[in-house]
Amino acid sequence: MNEQQFLALLHGLWGDFQQPDFLWQAAALCLSLALGWWLARQLRRRSQSRGADDRGALQAFGADGLRRLAFPLLSLLLVLVSRAALRYWGHVSLLDLAVPLLLSLALVRGTIYLLRRAFSPGGWLAISERYVATTIWVCLAIYITGLAGPLIETLEQVTFRVGKQNLDLWMLLNGAVTVLVTVLVALWLGGLAESRLMAARHLDSSLRVVLGRVVKALLSLMALLLSLSLIGIDITALSVFGGALAVGLGFGLQKIASNYVSGFIILLDRSIRIGNVVAVDAATSGVVTQITTRYTVLKTLTGTEVIIPNEYLVSNIVRNQSFTDTQVRLAAPVQVAYRADLELAMRLMEEVARAHPRVLVNPAPRVLLTAFGDSGINLELGFWISDPQEGTGNVRSDINLAIWRLFREHGVEIPFPQREIRLLGEPSRADDVATK
Repeated sequence: MNEQQFLALLHGLWGDFQQPDFLWQAAALCLSLALGWWLARQLRRRSQSRGADDRGALQAFGADGLRRLAFPLLSLLLVLVSRAALRYWGHVSLLDLAVPLLLSLALVRGTIYLLRRAFSPGGWLAISERYVATTIWVCLAIYITGLAGPLIETLEQVTFRVGKQNLDLWMLLNGAVTVLVTVLVALWLGGLAESRLMAARHLDSSLRVVLGRVVKALLSLMALLLSLSLIGIDITALSVFGGALAVGLGFGLQKIASNYVSGFIILLDRSIRIGNVVAVDAATSGVVTQITTRYTVLKTLTGTEVIIPNEYLVSNIVRNQSFTDTQVRLAAPVQVAYRADLELAMRLMEEVARAHPRVLVNPAPRVLLTAFGDSGINLELGFWISDPQEGTGNVRSDINLAIWRLFREHGVEIPFPQREIRLLGEPSRADDVATK
């Protein structure tokens, strides 16, 4: 609908407004909208009463989309019926205007719903779907009714100067929409590429993560530069901004930049992978559950999640218990008395280790005599496990408890420190008499 057609429509509406026919059109339009809203609400209640468990994924997708399109489609159908009925008695200019507006509302809601399904379920579009659809429909309604031309001319008349460049409100609005659309398309393509990479099981998990992040970052950067070129902004003007950003990274954002660079180093050299059992210090150890470009999440055996900056992992010593091999050697030190049967004690300790289901047969468990202590002989039972991510303290506890039971059954004594106290320099009888 061009400007002349819109003016003719407005002239027809003004003529109808002075006639009783306009009241019939307004009543028919209001009745159609109210009836369409009521029917859409009933359809939504019936669909929700069935529940999502009784439907497949495709049926749920179709039913959810139909609920969003029910109001504009039902209202459009009722308006078409009303327009056909009232056309024989007079003008229907108001209903002619309502038809393209309701049709555009249905198209906008359907498009936004498809985009929301394309993005992640918890994305921003799922939260603000109604507001985005309303904004797009208002813009489309302005274009359909022919008000776009006069509105653009009005916005272009509001000009101001920034540096050496003249800007107006229409240029700013057009630029913002262009940048937003191109960045959204880039994020959507980046999400598709990331999902494809994450589904490629033949690639390493860390490599899939870093490739997905790099693809999304490159697409976003290309979309931003392309949108700036489309709205007429010289990209070379960003050189000053790039220099300022580099200076900021060198001074104020040094730690943040170091964490990001360290994150890419960890993801590329694969020194730490998702699922590895690592120990950062004596008190922090666990399974790596997430690696981002800024930090790494470590889930300890107590269930606590520790967020470690990537710079710390690159610049400090990290004990990775499953870097190339998941087999880990554990030790259970035990002390026996000097008068105990040493060979029997060592044999019993080896039997306990072989009986545990998590202890490996090869390398075989072995008992070593480590030292002769003050109270007894120090023995150390060494054994290997292949699943340190399941915990190591529970294995040591089971082994120690089984050793204590067998030692008690076979009479092997576990000593404890004993001290004898002797009082030297006892007082004489003369001193006792003097004190009395």
